[in-house]
Amino acid sequence: MASHPHSLRIFLVFSLFALSFAGGSDVTLDDDASPKSPFCNNPFNLVKVNNWIDGDEGKTLVGVNARFGALLPSIADNNLKLQAVFSNPLNGCSPSSSKLSGRIALSIRGDCDFTAKAEVAQEGGAAALLVINDKEDLYKMVCSENGTALNISIPVVMIPKSGGDALNKSLASGKRVELLLYSPKRPVVDYSVIFLWMMAVGTLVCASLWSEFTAPEHTDERYNELSPKESGVTKDDSEKEVLDISAKGAVVFVIVASTFLVLLYFFMSSWFIWVLIVLFCIGGIEGMHNCIVSLISSKCRNCGKKSVDLPFFGEVSILSLVVLFLCAAFAIFWAANRRASYSWVGQDVLGICLMITVLQIARLPNIKVATVLLCCAFVYDIFWVFVSPVIFHESVMIAVARGDNSGGEAIPMLLRIPRIFDPWGGYDMIGFGDILFPGLLVSFAFRYDKANKKGVASGYFLWLVIGYGVGLFFTYLGLYLMDGHGQPALLYLVPCTLGVIVILGLIRGELKHLWSYGTEAPSSLSSAEP
Repeated sequence: MASHPHSLRIFLVFSLFALSFAGGSDVTLDDDASPKSPFCNNPFNLVKVNNWIDGDEGKTLVGVNARFGALLPSIADNNLKLQAVFSNPLNGCSPSSSKLSGRIALSIRGDCDFTAKAEVAQEGGAAALLVINDKEDLYKMVCSENGTALNISIPVVMIPKSGGDALNKSLASGKRVELLLYSPKRPVVDYSVIFLWMMAVGTLVCASLWSEFTAPEHTDERYNELSPKESGVTKDDSEKEVLDISAKGAVVFVIVASTFLVLLYFFMSSWFIWVLIVLFCIGGIEGMHNCIVSLISSKCRNCGKKSVDLPFFGEVSILSLVVLFLCAAFAIFWAANRRASYSWVGQDVLGICLMITVLQIARLPNIKVATVLLCCAFVYDIFWVFVSPVIFHESVMIAVARGDNSGGEAIPMLLRIPRIFDPWGGYDMIGFGDILFPGLLVSFAFRYDKANKKGVASGYFLWLVIGYGVGLFFTYLGLYLMDGHGQPALLYLVPCTLGVIVILGLIRGELKHLWSYGTEAPSSLSSAEP
């Protein structure tokens, strides 16, 4: 059993990994709640607003089209690039003294209905209307419930306040501003989700087989970690400080994780995210260090023998010290460049190494504890994604994952990969908890198979890996069917992993052994030991 400081560290890691969902970094805009009519039934689509200032192309703005008016083309056509001009008055509620004919009219939000602004702009000959919001959010422009039949044939788009301010600054200085509006279609499935699936399954398999990769060739003892011993702890356990999770600890975790998630939700800010980033970097450095050192030591037994005496630390391996320095440099580089387009690579490397290390230390002793832990995590995930909107008016899990009120910072406890073929960009992502919790069970299955000399087909490890892959597939299928709304991945992963091992154990007549494994008297299990 691990020491108390070690146990607390693992418990903290699992609390940080309370984020457990699969989703994308984009926001689905369309809904069925706003009023619709035959003349007011457009879907809400994101709109790209390309702009040129005196012929020089500027930063593309993102807006959203109105429920009414014409829909925009999905492909950029330079022939549709038009000059922009502000309405006069700026609110666009009355006929403009500025020439709007053949141009894109700009107006600010307020003082009259959106439909009234559109009708005034259309009557003035404007080719399109851009409404500038008074906030950074993209407000959904809808028709009034008692509105009459509309005959608006021009596109109407809202852009955020910052985008409007930038255009206003250019126009106020006498520069010519030209705009091109179009709304690219998102692919039904972006191939990045396939790579994310492979990354998640690969991490789980790699973590389960890590002892196989790093085992000295002359011994096979480490594969018998779960084989019951009279002392209760194997030799390898004492060296690696293995932490057995208890049923009580599993319940306490859910309570602590829920508390941590609520604190994140209410006190989300840039400094809070920075605390998480620092903790993530510390854990990532330790995980990366352990992975690299164990791999090198397994291949080169003499590499770690040279050591140096350091104040406060005593004798330290030179190999360990060099690797620690390189890992720290890697984590610092990632933290300093975390907003760069390539930062997802560093985040995924640190996260994968951290999860592999955690799954070498924390373990499930039997299916009884696995059932308690995964069932609690199952309820936890569903509650904070689907039920929490009833209490908090939005999904707490998804709000935290998006980083609302975080000043542009993002939660680092996610595997993410960019949407390569999506014109809107963004990321597909999965929470670390969706790999760790099923990973504990898959790792148990691998050790159980080794301890009981089971073959690939007659064991449980292969079937749980397949079940995890299928569950993750269903997760992303649900994500697609629900138009991109974040999914509680454990809703699909728990039945496809815990359900598989319970059903297989029942069919094979081994469920009782799996359920109480490690708690029975040594004499009663002597025949099961290798």
